This record gives sequence, structure tokens and C-alpha cells, in this order.
Amino acid sequence: MSGQDLDAVIVGAGFSGLYMLHKLRGLGFSARVIEAADDVGGTWYWNRYPGARCDIESCDYSYSFDEDLQQEWQWSERYASQPEILRYLQHVAERFDLRRDITFETRVERAQWDEAAQLWTVSTDSDEQLTARFCIMGTGCLSSFNTPDIPGLADFAGDTYTTGQWPHEGVDFTGKKVVMIGTGSSSIQSTPIIAQQAERLTILQRTPNYVVPGHNYPMPDDEANKVKQSYAELRDAAQESAVGSGRALPRTPHLATSLDEQTFLSDMERRWAVGGLVGFVGAYADLNMDPAAANRVGEFFADKIRARVSDPEVAEKLIPHDHYVTTKRLCVDTGYYESFNRDNVDLVDLRTTPIETIVADGVRVGDTLIEADALVLATGFDAMTGSLNRIDIRGTKGMSLADKWNEGASSLLGLMSHGFPNLFTITGPGSPSVLTNMVTSIEQHVDYIAGVMVYLRDQDGVQIEAEQDVEDAWMAHNNTVAQTTTYMSANSWYIGANIPGKPRVFLPYIGGYHAYRAICQDIAQNGYCGFLIDGAARPCEVNFDAHVESFTPEELMVA
Repeated sequence: MSGQDLDAVIVGAGFSGLYMLHKLRGLGFSARVIEAADDVGGTWYWNRYPGARCDIESCDYSYSFDEDLQQEWQWSERYASQPEILRYLQHVAERFDLRRDITFETRVERAQWDEAAQLWTVSTDSDEQLTARFCIMGTGCLSSFNTPDIPGLADFAGDTYTTGQWPHEGVDFTGKKVVMIGTGSSSIQSTPIIAQQAERLTILQRTPNYVVPGHNYPMPDDEANKVKQSYAELRDAAQESAVGSGRALPRTPHLATSLDEQTFLSDMERRWAVGGLVGFVGAYADLNMDPAAANRVGEFFADKIRARVSDPEVAEKLIPHDHYVTTKRLCVDTGYYESFNRDNVDLVDLRTTPIETIVADGVRVGDTLIEADALVLATGFDAMTGSLNRIDIRGTKGMSLADKWNEGASSLLGLMSHGFPNLFTITGPGSPSVLTNMVTSIEQHVDYIAGVMVYLRDQDGVQIEAEQDVEDAWMAHNNTVAQTTTYMSANSWYIGANIPGKPRVFLPYIGGYHAYRAICQDIAQNGYCGFLIDGAARPCEVNFDAHVESFTPEELMVA
């Protein structure tokens, strides 16, 4: 390796890092994973809050790269819980003997590109330095927990818990007064369980979310076997899906606004009965483009909330009025709304009575003190860029990635950013990532990165980076597609609105997984045009728009 320690340093041992390590090993590359936790799992290691569960069906939310793995692992539920997903990833690590190349309980603090040596120097908090030709970030899109800046938070005398870093031994809230701040996915999943334990649970809500039923159930053997027999078809369907899921319900071949009331309600009830978010995200061609379509679907959701919550005033507080359905990630629930029918559960609308301060014995909201023995912060993540920006990543001429992204994250395909040769970001900003089944997107990125590395090796190339003008074109395309949708109207974590001071840009690619995958293939087939290989640029005539569905009103009318 001519003076370098490794071909690649991989940061993170979740779904991304484990498959990246396995893939590179099989191609003859040396690699090492650095992981902050004491075991594998990534987000499924840290997020152990009550009720933590995937919102994609288990058989979809799993690796497809090894047929024996698919056949030997049997999921116990339709939607796997955190403990089961963690066991699955531990099984993968053991089955492919991955732990011997993972350094645990170690955090990467700095990654510096050495222009003369054309190597990355990766420094850890254990004072170790590794040099590698490639640095691959598998740090996850939702792994940097957002601790809110609330006056008096440090003064609280009780126990404070964050859903993104839950105690491994669990928490028993029996007999306690609990205040939960936030009503995103982790709150929606944990509320029913905490409500059953706590003497009183008060939920402080700033923004209600649209929630779909999970209809989770134990997976019977015959269904599990049927899934195993059809994995090939399931995975093929995922590759052609806009959301990377082989189990997504097909789009209704009509516009939501064109259907008569009976037909519309019948279709929506069918989707509601199946449950899960992938049945709703792409239900109609106009859903994410036409406010009228979104309002019609949103009103269906609102009626479902009114039917499930007995107090009409509480029901209205739980109905979103400031964003269109799907413009924030749909949440999947089991008994969330019914929790508000319990005598020991209260809902406080922070938009009418905001938090004044936290004191030793509770939270002061307006003129009212809500007594609390415990606080639960369900306040989300610094999505997509947070975990990357917390590492001091330095490219050519000492350029900081955080500084480059100061006005908004910029990349080519969400994979690379100009000025940072041989640095890859798995499911980084500018890729479909969080708008898809993450495992499908992770596998596609890992395979693509590995393909780039093999191409370089075969061509006797040393370094590759995004060409600036092509990166700019990709980000312009990403922005143009996003602007045609209703997504840009919502103050969501998709645009960084949940983090004070974070630049407002649409972070994921919204053109669809299938379109994105086709664009990546076009670039690869053209010798990875758009990327500088050893400083050499080549003409890139790949049309980013070619594979994306047209969102013009005229074409929507004939969808």
C-alpha cells in the first residue's frame, strides 16, 4: 500500500458501514471501520426509546446483497422493533466476521486530505491516526441528536432523557409525572407506552404531524416463507420504485382532484386499511404537487383523527394546519391518538402557550407550571449534515466541509463534494436517502462507491472528486425538482428548519429513487463523467431531467 495504512477508512458501523466493509473486502480492498458505540447498529444502537420501530416493513428494510442471509433470517413482525433490528445487524456482523475490522468506542474527530501524498489522514479521540486512499462517511442521516436550547433546561432537578440516546437499561416511568417535548416520530411511537406507565404524561406540541396506522402484527410462518420465496421480485420492484420499496402500494392511475368522492374515499380507505407510509407518499400523481390534492388527502387524515380522539378540542389541536400532507415525513403509529383519550394524558399547544422556562420541578408554559419528575426530549435530529459537520473534515488547501456548506450543503449525487477528493458520503445531502427506504438507498450507494474504486484501480487512477460545474448543475436540478412540489412550503427537517441558523435548502433528492438510480447509471456508463479523475475533466452530457417524471400541470392532467 506504499506507505498508507488502508485503502479505505469507513466512519460508522450501521447499515452503511457494515455493508461497505463487506463489499470492499470482497473486492480485495483493505478497510477499517471506526465506530463511536461499543457495538454495531448505528441509529438502531442509540435509539432505544420505548416503542422504537422501523416505519418500513421488515422484509423491505433489510439487506438484499446475500441470498443466504435473506433466507436464513426470519422477521418476527411486519414492522421490526429496535431490538430486533439491532439483533439483525449483530447477526450480519457475526455472519460475515466484520467485527475484526471495526474499532469500537472511538470517535473520528478530524479527516485531513494530504494533497502531496493524495491520502486521507483520519484522527480519532484515542489519538490514533490512520492514512487511507479513501475516506467513506457512513455516519447516517438521522444520527446527530438535536438538543433544544430551552431556557432553564440545565436547572431541571429530575431526570432528563433524549429519545436519540436512550439509556440501554431502559426507563420505568411508573408513578412519575412526565413531560415530553416534541411530537415527531419518536414521540408518536413512545407516547402509548409511556402513557401506560406514568402517573401523568403531558405532551408539549409545537407542530402536529400527519400519522398513518401501522397495523403491525406478528408475522406468521406462512407469510414469512412467502416473502422469502418472492425476494427476487420484491427487490426488483424496489429498484423501480420512487421510494425504493418493493411493498409500496401502486399509485392510483388518476389525480386525487379528479376522483369523485365515493371513489376517492374508497381508495383512501383501502390504503388506510393496509397502513404504512409507503402506501400514501406516492398515492396520486398530483399529491405532492397540487395543494388542492394535498388538502383533499389531508382532510381525510383529519377526519380519521376526529374519529379516534374523543375530545373535539384535543382532536383539532392534533390536526396539522401549517403544512401539506407528506411535506413532512409521515409518522406510523400504534395507538398514538387513542392515548389522548386516557385521563392521565394532556396535550399542550406551544403555539398558543409557549414554553417560558424550565425550572427545578417542571416546565413553565405561559403562566402555568407543569410539574415533572422526568423530561423526555423528543426533539429530532440535525438531519443529513449534522453528523458530517461535527467532524473536522478538511479538503484541498485546508478547506473545511462545514465552511463550504455554510450557505447550504452541496454535492454531486449526494456522493462527493468538489474540493474533497476520495471522500464519499453514503446517502449524503443531494441523494434520495430519507425520502426512500434507507436500506435500498444505502446498498445502491455502497455498490456505486465500490464501482468507482474498482474503476480507479483498473485505470491506475489515484483520486476522484466532483467537478464543480457539474456539482452546481446537480444541485440546481435538485432545487428545480423540489420547487415543483409542495415540500418547499413546509418548515421541515428536510430543509433544516428545525435547527436554528441552519441554511434553508432542500437536503434530499426528491426526483425519486428509480430516477436517481438511472442517472447514476448513465454517469457510470460514461466513464464517471462529471467527476475529475486525477484532475482530468471530461465532457458530461448526462441529462439529469431525462428520468424524472414531468411535474407540469399539463402532463399531470393526463397522468
